[in-house]
Amino acid sequence: MNLVCTQCPAHYPESDIRWRCECGALLDLRCSARFDFDEIARRPADMWRYREAIPIRSGENSVSLQEGFTPLSPLKLAGTEILVKQDHLFPTGSYKDRGASVLISKAKELGVDYVVEDSSGNAGCAVAAYCANAGIECEIFVPESTSPAKLKQIEAYGAKLNRIPGAREDTANAAMEAAQYHFYASHSWNPYFFHGTKTFAFEVCEQLGWRAPDVVIVPVGNGTLLLGCEIGFRELLADQVIEKMPRLIGIQASGCAPLFHAFHTGAEDIGEIQKQDTKAEGIAIAEPVRARQILSAVRSSDGTILAVEDAETLSALKEMAQVGHYIEPTSAATIAGVNEYIQSNSAEEVIVTAFTGHGLKYS
Repeated sequence: MNLVCTQCPAHYPESDIRWRCECGALLDLRCSARFDFDEIARRPADMWRYREAIPIRSGENSVSLQEGFTPLSPLKLAGTEILVKQDHLFPTGSYKDRGASVLISKAKELGVDYVVEDSSGNAGCAVAAYCANAGIECEIFVPESTSPAKLKQIEAYGAKLNRIPGAREDTANAAMEAAQYHFYASHSWNPYFFHGTKTFAFEVCEQLGWRAPDVVIVPVGNGTLLLGCEIGFRELLADQVIEKMPRLIGIQASGCAPLFHAFHTGAEDIGEIQKQDTKAEGIAIAEPVRARQILSAVRSSDGTILAVEDAETLSALKEMAQVGHYIEPTSAATIAGVNEYIQSNSAEEVIVTAFTGHGLKYS
């Protein structure tokens, strides 16, 4: 298990406390995963049942709130039955708990006592909660426009909260400045986060009888869930647990859709966009640092990226509430994207999507 640069030949031991390469590029984590069905079946129904596939050396360092193994529930949309992973039911109300649990476990294993993170809300809530559980001091940077409910949640965990004026990218820059002196628990830069979100793929396959779905549709801003899915399904393929890679489909808000534009123009990386306000704040990322990886993952799976209008998001939000699901707008944008996908697809497919955040986080 080691850290490898995405641009140069450099690699580092996983014991290094670093979040990027000496050359300034992103790091990935290379590790092997193993799936022992008998052992998994005997363990508690949480994401740590896959501990041989999670890059934490000692179980004593696991920082867990029994997150994971959320319901995979049927939902009818326009006459088509899909399956929804209810990750809005996590301890802090979003799927980001998957990544935070593994990342903060690694921080504990490395002896880290202070972390910084930047977030539009949900990742900040998750990192703050798991730091509180681990006894690690935490400083969270958020845009001034972040939902008040998320700000109160972050503060409730005891984290130091920094409200940053300007765009989401200004918040990231402020956190990176602080990361010169403290461990950067970034959900986009730090590769351990993705080795938590990959458990989404493990759970879906187990809940389907250790089979892969045909299509996985998730929201994409910084790509933490989509890239986690790509890692997870590929590890399942490598261990011969499943026989195929699902098509990965990312959903963006049309007001901030750099990945959508890059994908459909055939570009390998994003270009500059005119960012507009959107209700789906969780995916309003104009400059995702792992954009090239996201585009590559979608293309290699024969997937696509769709963009939805805020009116479609609000319609989906109301539609879900009327059948008993209270979700935040980013989750509703995903449902709007699923609606668009199934209208143009006639094949009999097993389609999996996710409620990524609870509605109470936005109220």
